[in-house]
Amino acid sequence: MKNIEAAKVQVLADLVAYQDGQVVSKTLVQNPNVSLTLFSFDKGEEISTHSSHGDAMVYVIDGQAEITIGDEKFNVKAGETIVMPAEVPHAVAAPERMKFMLTVVF
Repeated sequence: MKNIEAAKVQVLADLVAYQDGQVVSKTLVQNPNVSLTLFSFDKGEEISTHSSHGDAMVYVIDGQAEITIGDEKFNVKAGETIVMPAEVPHAVAAPERMKFMLTVVF
């Protein structure tokens, strides 16, 4: 793991800051098997439609995300999670400021 202290209790929401008009990310793990990344999105920001070779799980830490998987839209609130299956086009948008952890398993 990187960009996070070991053997220390931490609040995930505090590990990535909001920035006006931006998407901010902090990679915690990146290897051939798994990717673990914290994100913050300012209101109105998005990651456009794309697909991944791994199953991707979004866990919303703060705010609310609008997740599109295939042709279906989901509103995912703080404390909720959703899985975006491998090879299925998906997008993430922020109707309000939000933070989430993205786990991708390859």
